[in-house]
Amino acid sequence: MRRQSSGLVHPTCPAHSGASAGFPQCEDEPFMSHSAEPDPSPAVVASFKPSRTVVLIGLMGSGKSSVGRKLAHRLALPFRDADSEIEHAAGLSIPEIFATHGEAYFRDGERRVIARLLDEPPHILATGGGAYMDPRTRAAIADKGLSIWLRVDLDELVRRTARRNHRPLLNQGDPRQILANLMEQRYPVYADAKVTVDGGAGDVDEMVDRVLAALIAYSTSADTAPAHSE
Repeated sequence: MRRQSSGLVHPTCPAHSGASAGFPQCEDEPFMSHSAEPDPSPAVVASFKPSRTVVLIGLMGSGKSSVGRKLAHRLALPFRDADSEIEHAAGLSIPEIFATHGEAYFRDGERRVIARLLDEPPHILATGGGAYMDPRTRAAIADKGLSIWLRVDLDELVRRTARRNHRPLLNQGDPRQILANLMEQRYPVYADAKVTVDGGAGDVDEMVDRVLAALIAYSTSADTAPAHSE
């Protein structure tokens, strides 16, 4: 299955210089969504149902939860928020888990919760920013889900995360520098997602439209791609 992304060429693709502006030529390159891509018609949306859980990944502030809730509503699917599920299972908030037990404890619980959620029928799943960094979680998502990276630039992430102070990692220093460091560490790993959709300063509904168009385009391309035999 090919991956889809939003206009950037995958840096590891040897054929990147010749990739088209639409669907990349390189088999390993992410499938990218484009802002110029027409939105699917209401009839197409109404008939579309993903066969796997759609897993939203990205840094804090990328809009995974807000986009996920509206995407789930548009597709008439359940919505799950991994952080909320972790808090429910632990009986503690995310900041309390970090403060009481540390990040390693949180990541272990996060991995187990996401594995459980992936065993449920298809739904929309928003994950925490660090979840996809765990190799076992990435493998589970690749096996049972369809990953979509909501990619947002640094200035927009800083603007969005400044609204709230409930994020433990951003309370450890200068938020802008912390986010820049996280981007450097995580974005190369996030690039493994099957689909990448760029987010900007637009509203949530606009981003949902982009994600939905990319999801349907990816699913269509995967369904129509010729089979390969070894």
